[in-house]
Amino acid sequence: MPKPKPSTIKLQVFKGREAKLNKAVFRILALKGPHAVYALLGEIKKQRGFTDTRYGVVRRRVEALEKQDYLMRVGFEKTHVGSYAPVYQMTPRAELALTLSRTDLDRLVKESDYARIIQMLETLKPLENRNRLP
Repeated sequence: MPKPKPSTIKLQVFKGREAKLNKAVFRILALKGPHAVYALLGEIKKQRGFTDTRYGVVRRRVEALEKQDYLMRVGFEKTHVGSYAPVYQMTPRAELALTLSRTDLDRLVKESDYARIIQMLETLKPLENRNRLP
């Protein structure tokens, strides 16, 4: 009998065609800090399944993640040809999305103490009320 999957959250940023590349970009930025797009591409190409990834694909994905407020520019870096490339890092929204994607909700509910559960409820209550229809 197959082992049941843990009940982790499947966020929109980790769904669809671009999910694997989004996760790869987040993982690299989380582990190695801010990177320019060409440096990200070099790190991504080292991963299995991404060896044929092109610069334009990564650049478009990074720009889309920046528009969605998952990445932000933190400066510029001089390139080998003498121009400047923007350097990107994860926003707190991206860090939360990455953490939630790895979190087993059943385990969180079962193993959290009451103080932590109350704190999470207080954080989530305003969001719940905002999503309700009048």
